[in-house]
Amino acid sequence: MADFGGSDLDAFRTEAKAWLEANFPASLRRDASAVAETETTGEKPTGDVALWKERMGEKGWGVPTWPTQYGGGGLSRAEARVLAEEMAALGAPNPIGGMGVIMFGPTLLEYGNEDQKQRHIPAIVKGELRWCQGFSEPGAGSDLASLQTKAVDMGDHYLVSGSKIWTSGAHLADWCFCLVRTDPSKKHEGISFLLIDMKSPGVEPRPILLINGTTPFCETFFTDVKVPKENLVGPLNGGWTIAKRLLQHERQGISGANAAPGAAGPGNVPGPALDVLARDYVGVDEDGRLADSDLRTRLTQHLMEARAFQLTGQRAASESRSNSGPSAASSVLKNVGSWVRKDRAELAVEILGHQGVGWDGAGFTDNEIATMRAMLRSKSGTIAGGSQEVQNNIISKRILGLPDVTQKG
Repeated sequence: MADFGGSDLDAFRTEAKAWLEANFPASLRRDASAVAETETTGEKPTGDVALWKERMGEKGWGVPTWPTQYGGGGLSRAEARVLAEEMAALGAPNPIGGMGVIMFGPTLLEYGNEDQKQRHIPAIVKGELRWCQGFSEPGAGSDLASLQTKAVDMGDHYLVSGSKIWTSGAHLADWCFCLVRTDPSKKHEGISFLLIDMKSPGVEPRPILLINGTTPFCETFFTDVKVPKENLVGPLNGGWTIAKRLLQHERQGISGANAAPGAAGPGNVPGPALDVLARDYVGVDEDGRLADSDLRTRLTQHLMEARAFQLTGQRAASESRSNSGPSAASSVLKNVGSWVRKDRAELAVEILGHQGVGWDGAGFTDNEIATMRAMLRSKSGTIAGGSQEVQNNIISKRILGLPDVTQKG
């Protein structure tokens, strides 16, 4: 569908606003955070949260620009922007999310065959299944292409054995999009992209306890797991090309989440905005300014950087919805977003003062405890989705066009 302007876009705005007013449950307007909580806990939504998810799934507006033939909204980029604006104005969060939306779905639309799209995309559109990513391994992190999880051709199926690490939400997921080695004689050209049912015999996810007390990641073990051959996406040994594209979507998704005001995500600080938090905990002088002039300067600088990043991220996300999809520029946004989020988390703890060091107990509010834990988690943002160093290499080669330089002893 083409982008519309003028009266056509105004008409769509009226339509979107009316639909949202009629379908977004009134109870969630007072507590929209309940929508995000089901994504992080894995609990099935109930009540009005389930109703809102069902309505958005049926409408296809959780993935507004995806093709209608698979249940998507079929909207133009301009219409999707209008929809996002009207949802924000109403305080209506998008209940359709996760790795299926951010990473796997866009990749499958580009590389999957028709049977795979018909089977998996509608379920993603409706938020019916959860996906996890089987990429990193204990011996294959930054050098992902050195992965050793193998898939052996057994005639009518593959037999998968090996392990993955840092598999986000594997203990909650229904399916895994996984990189496996199908040709041990080659590195990049010996990798294939498989879809694995997490309920298959031989799949064992083990949650990892993090420093902030949560278990969002898993070790995932595959022991002689049978995977039907129709679950191979793209050509045999062609998985590296698909993986690179998916990682662009992932970095775009991470930067887009960081750019969204009040977005929920690893390390994002809960509660009120930083300026409000500072007024409450630090206080103001007789002119209404923050009493701590140094904090005032650093906070202002951070808010400016965060706003600039937010606007850049929104523009990049809009551009990525074109046929070209996300570009290597997502690596820039991923790096900047990680640092902005980390700075925000550290500032929040500093603003809380001694109330910012609480782990539990009656002497601390839920928000103070959550702020400390979010600060601890924010450190991982420079590694998740590809480390800062890996992103710098991508930026130098694919954006700046700098040559490879091999240092010799």
